[in-house]
Amino acid sequence: MKSTWTLNENSTGLLTVEVNQDAWKKAQEKAIDTLTKDVEIQGFRKGQAPKALARKQLNDSSILMEAMNAIANEAFVAGMVEHKLEPVATPELDVKEMTFDELTLTFNVTVKPEVELGEYKGIKVEAEAIEVTDEDVAAELNKLQEEQAELVIKEEGVVADGDTTVIDFEGFKDGVAFEGGSGENYTLVIGSNSFIPGFEEALIGMKTGDTKDLDITFPDTYHVEDLKGQPVVFKVTLHEVKTKVLPELNDEFVELLDDEKITTLDALKASIKENLEHSRKHAEEDRVNDILVQTVSSNAKIDVPEAMIQEELNQMFNEFTQRLSQQGMNFELYSQILGQSEEDVREQMKEDADKRVRTRLTLEKIAEVEGLKVEDEEVEKEFNTISEAYGIELDQVKNLVSIDAVNYDILLRKAIELIQETRA
Repeated sequence: MKSTWTLNENSTGLLTVEVNQDAWKKAQEKAIDTLTKDVEIQGFRKGQAPKALARKQLNDSSILMEAMNAIANEAFVAGMVEHKLEPVATPELDVKEMTFDELTLTFNVTVKPEVELGEYKGIKVEAEAIEVTDEDVAAELNKLQEEQAELVIKEEGVVADGDTTVIDFEGFKDGVAFEGGSGENYTLVIGSNSFIPGFEEALIGMKTGDTKDLDITFPDTYHVEDLKGQPVVFKVTLHEVKTKVLPELNDEFVELLDDEKITTLDALKASIKENLEHSRKHAEEDRVNDILVQTVSSNAKIDVPEAMIQEELNQMFNEFTQRLSQQGMNFELYSQILGQSEEDVREQMKEDADKRVRTRLTLEKIAEVEGLKVEDEEVEKEFNTISEAYGIELDQVKNLVSIDAVNYDILLRKAIELIQETRA
């Protein structure tokens, strides 16, 4: 196959591939074989009619399109290999010429951009001192108390901030109930900011058995067009109010935590302080490393193609929806509660997507310039680490995670380690 490559601006270009005639004819024959399987001719079972007879039932355009679709990927790969291209996004296919004797395809391709490194060694970042105060320890103790707290029905039944309520609610706009604005026996924690602004605050002071109309205005940024900035009325009935009762902080409280190594309150406080120091030390290391990498990335000159940012955005959004799913929530429910559309979320992610792409490209270039390599033993060690971390058999890990992906991750880590080791 003959091909030409023209690089345009912003790392995009046009790959033109002329498919050789023998390959094109073979693709047409395969297309005919595929299409005749669905041809029905009286007197023959479906797909069993003589090929010559079935061929007469096919129109030329369907044969050419089937053949073109079958050979397009082969043509693209041949052009990539010939011109040593590294595509970073799905190419756009177009047909320049297509007859029974000739096929010429064009591919709009986004390739990996050139990276001009700036300073990446001797970057100066000051680490901050780690301190854990008595107040920090007390705050962690309070969290443990909250975890062990009991929800007790309030005798007076009056809603206060922090209480857990069980309510029925229905929303009305101009006297008409709107979709997605109702719920029965819904558990709502006051102060959780789960509902639109003003809703939870309006419940404070209600008593068990009360029914109340709440005058609420939807935010201007709400995802449902008909409700943006609109005043509505929620009719709410309060069924139950519960409040948290915290356990007393003493040695008996420590026993509730069921830790054989920690049996007294003093021992618990010491453990909390040690854990806080450890976690803050690692958090500070992460902060310093992040500044180092982002500084090196900012020092590099890269014209990042929009297609790469969009692909990264797709990945980030998929990761986000997967996390929601793990929490028992889908994006539709999240969107209703927070009043954010998919477009809003993607826009918020775009800056981080750009940073991710720039960082990866910069680290790849450092690895190339420094001649960093990954040994087979390192890859095998990484597979074992993944296996132990997730409790999955090693063979299964190797089936789930590609060697190339592991190799790539290790290579980028080596580039980061080089930046860290040469830090001023």
